[in-house]
Amino acid sequence: MPNTLNAKPKKYSELPAADKAADVMAWLEEHKASDVEKIDLTGRGSFTDIMIVATANSVRHAQSLANGVNQLCGEKNYEFLRMDGYNVGQWIIVDCNDFVVNVFLKETRELYKLEALWSVPQSREELMAMAEHAGDARED
Repeated sequence: MPNTLNAKPKKYSELPAADKAADVMAWLEEHKASDVEKIDLTGRGSFTDIMIVATANSVRHAQSLANGVNQLCGEKNYEFLRMDGYNVGQWIIVDCNDFVVNVFLKETRELYKLEALWSVPQSREELMAMAEHAGDARED
């Protein structure tokens, strides 16, 4: 009897999220995005594994970066779900399922401080280590 439960080939790239994010971050830097940062959210929430934050010089630059990420996803066969904030261009979110790209104008990025929001410790041990590190920094 033939096996009728053959698995379908994956529709999208099977690269780990970290590798995809590294590709996208390099592309953003090549295209003049500034302060490109990666925030690892593995185990912190169910909406994504990695968040990338980048700053654009203008609305037009932000839109161009978002378009470029979308195009890169198509070329590399990375999953692309949606884009939000494109028309206003102050904060554009490109949702690629296992990673999310946030393209900000400088003033908007400073207002929302996304990196600070996600730097909350995951455990008591991490909190204690952060407090110890802060105490060491004050003594210097």
